[in-house]
Amino acid sequence: MYLIYLLRRDLRVSDNPIFHHLQQHSKFSHILPLYVLPPNQVEVSGFLQDPGSDSPYPQARSRLGNFWRCGPHRAKFLAESIWDMKQSLKERGSDLIIRVGRMDEVVRQILRHQEYKGKVVAVWITKDWASEEVDEERMIKRVIQQEGDGKIEWKVWDGEEMLLHDNDFATSDPAQVPDIFTSFRKSFEPLRDNIRSPYKSTSTQLLPLPSEIPAQAAPFSIPASLEEFISALRKPVEDSGFGPPILKPQGASTAHPFIGGETRAHARIVHLIVSGCISSYKDTRNGLLGEDFSTKLSAYLALGCVTARQINAYMVAFEDGKDLPDFGIRSGKGENKGTAAVRFELLWRDYMRLCMRKYGNNLFSIEGLRGQRSNRDKNDSGSSQHWSDLSSPETRTSFSRFLRGETGTGFIDASMRELALTGYTSNRTRQNCASFLAKWLGIDWRLGAEWYESMLIDHDVANNWGNWAYVAGVGNDPRGRDTDTGGRKFNPVKQAWDYDPQGEYVKAWIAEFEEVPSKRARKGERGWVDVLFQAWQVNDIFQKSTDVREGEVIDKLKKLDWVNDPLVKIKYQPKSEAKTFRKNGFGVGAKYEKKTGGRHEKSRAKAK
Repeated sequence: MYLIYLLRRDLRVSDNPIFHHLQQHSKFSHILPLYVLPPNQVEVSGFLQDPGSDSPYPQARSRLGNFWRCGPHRAKFLAESIWDMKQSLKERGSDLIIRVGRMDEVVRQILRHQEYKGKVVAVWITKDWASEEVDEERMIKRVIQQEGDGKIEWKVWDGEEMLLHDNDFATSDPAQVPDIFTSFRKSFEPLRDNIRSPYKSTSTQLLPLPSEIPAQAAPFSIPASLEEFISALRKPVEDSGFGPPILKPQGASTAHPFIGGETRAHARIVHLIVSGCISSYKDTRNGLLGEDFSTKLSAYLALGCVTARQINAYMVAFEDGKDLPDFGIRSGKGENKGTAAVRFELLWRDYMRLCMRKYGNNLFSIEGLRGQRSNRDKNDSGSSQHWSDLSSPETRTSFSRFLRGETGTGFIDASMRELALTGYTSNRTRQNCASFLAKWLGIDWRLGAEWYESMLIDHDVANNWGNWAYVAGVGNDPRGRDTDTGGRKFNPVKQAWDYDPQGEYVKAWIAEFEEVPSKRARKGERGWVDVLFQAWQVNDIFQKSTDVREGEVIDKLKKLDWVNDPLVKIKYQPKSEAKTFRKNGFGVGAKYEKKTGGRHEKSRAKAK
């Protein structure tokens, strides 16, 4: 009796509900673990047997911006994670069979194969609440009903990848999840005491594979090595289609050099604990440069290489001074502010997933979650902000500059370039870029969410789209999109002074700033750091310079179009350095000019 196990975002052997169940209660003789690359989400033309032939599937591009759904950085991490799972299963006497195509089509092909007729008694999968995955489940169920004659069990398991278990909620109805995160969080305090333990490790041996494995259907073929597999996924999507390659500064290094897969995920957690990074997380999480200012576990969580409750179990063992796993270091001092902050962030991830379950496809509409709430809540005006879209030539130009990191606002440009070059940028800069696009430029926030989906190594449907909606004012931010104040709006110049006061991050990722001197201006004066954050100020700050080297740098900067013509001019100075600016209110509400139709519109908006 054969079981087909369809894997998606559960690329792990440990804490896997299906493998755990099979270890305890197995009625099957063989298991076929199967991973199918979905052509609507991942570009699969790199797997064509004949590279010159056409794929039977449309290109995997986004709906609004026409971006690759899975760009080169995530493609590599995905390939590594799949291959790591393949190796882990091989070590246990099994394997992960990789196929290309729609999952329902692949399942149908297998069920019709002579070796499998009458032998497949079950097809199992773990639940995913994203709309495309829900549709995928419906189509597979239909195939099983058509091909199985009522003799094949179709079961959708709880993936149990979240910190909290569905059975621990006060209600099983996701529509009852509070619209305010604080209300949700308080219902599970103290959080550490309300998290289940992960399943025990899966045994060293799994059920064997069926004696015959159906071949990959034409016109595709599956590579035999990890290197070839990575190439097949990456090569078609290397060109983003937005002009020449972005210049990479000579000294720039990625904050996310990590390899995908369950094996590396657990190694990363142990490193965070042994190094002390997890204990200092709350103090460093707003960092911008380096590998260890944040956990960098989100990419592993997004693909199910590790579960949130496994991360918690590691922290509990550390806090309690236990030997398992063996860290080589013991705390025994209980929860600290760092481990508590990590749990808080894991709970936020849970909350975003639950909101996706609650609101469904509304998450992808321009009005976001507010659109659905306004239909049932008469006190919510659901007022619509008219974001511009790509039908406007001016918007297309502004958006292209935003993607390439050529807005003229240093903090934004550094982040967008880091993202394009490495597939990663910090949570702090993500919030600022989302706010800049939606609230300073007034461009449809969903275009930004699509670009992040394409570029981010750690893209997760619920968290990416939920956080973009939140910052745009159409998600679960209690301040929302207040029509009087503009709601939550980040001032990227103030944020740069707060989190990058020496301009090190901006200088690290903008190649044109590599030669900018590192010296600071005297108190009360403006200098090179001001230029890093708002390059257009170079004309005002350095009208004349007696330093030959400075003069050369100034001349180069003045020749750059994005320096002379920034998308937005935000006039801001730190309070401690310019009393005259404080008197005019620029330290609280930034005064800015936004370019519109060849001129700059003056406006004032409250900004963080």
